[in-house]
Amino acid sequence: MIGTPSSTPGGRRQAVPPDGEAVSRDRSAAGKPRTRPVAKDPNDTKSSRTRERILDAAAHVLSRKGYAGTRLGDIADQAQLQAPAIYYYFRSREELIEEVMWTGAQRVRQHVGQALDALPDETAPMDRICAAIEAHLRIELELSDFATALIRNSGQVPEDLRTRQLAEEAEYGKLWRDLFRDLFRDLDDAGELRPELDLRIAHMLVVGALNWAAEWWNPRRGSFEAVVRTAQSLVRHGLGGGFVISPHRRRGASPDRLE
Repeated sequence: MIGTPSSTPGGRRQAVPPDGEAVSRDRSAAGKPRTRPVAKDPNDTKSSRTRERILDAAAHVLSRKGYAGTRLGDIADQAQLQAPAIYYYFRSREELIEEVMWTGAQRVRQHVGQALDALPDETAPMDRICAAIEAHLRIELELSDFATALIRNSGQVPEDLRTRQLAEEAEYGKLWRDLFRDLFRDLDDAGELRPELDLRIAHMLVVGALNWAAEWWNPRRGSFEAVVRTAQSLVRHGLGGGFVISPHRRRGASPDRLE
């Protein structure tokens, strides 16, 4: 599971246009597809753009059909290429899927990390977690087929294809682990850490719920903003909420709940 210590576990993007410009399915913060013009950068060759088209198409198909249902023919159709052309860029279906999964893990970690880095240094731990919740949900549900493919397929892809993905997920898991550790310490210092709360379990439950949103969210039945508000409220009032613990109850808390 992405964002947790161990990794297990929507039609909203359009087809790639013909050669001339490549549309990335990673989106801007406003939810708009980013279109890149051709070859302004000398390294932005037709070959590199075609490779990116294939990756975009693979992420799109994988996010909807899953590992078992993803076929090179479907990817070629989405990329508007002949299927044999894929082998010029990727030696096999498995190599292509491995690249998509690793890219997804990298982009999720970078997106959430950048959202946290943009916060003022004095931001309270609870507010940092709420910012991370919004950033995670946004890239998962609105910005990136790569993120959706990663989250939906982490438990389906064979272990030998997950080495780079798992390394990225370990870094992302540490990000969330640090957020929850800081929050629990802040609550403990304020006398508001309830004795029944366990740091690791809270971490697993919250991030697991965020990941599961990719399976059930439908923009026709509830706005993205409503999902974010609800998730933040559940965390803010479920883990915090101004509940003051008497000193003798706090002394009985297990020290490992803060590590």
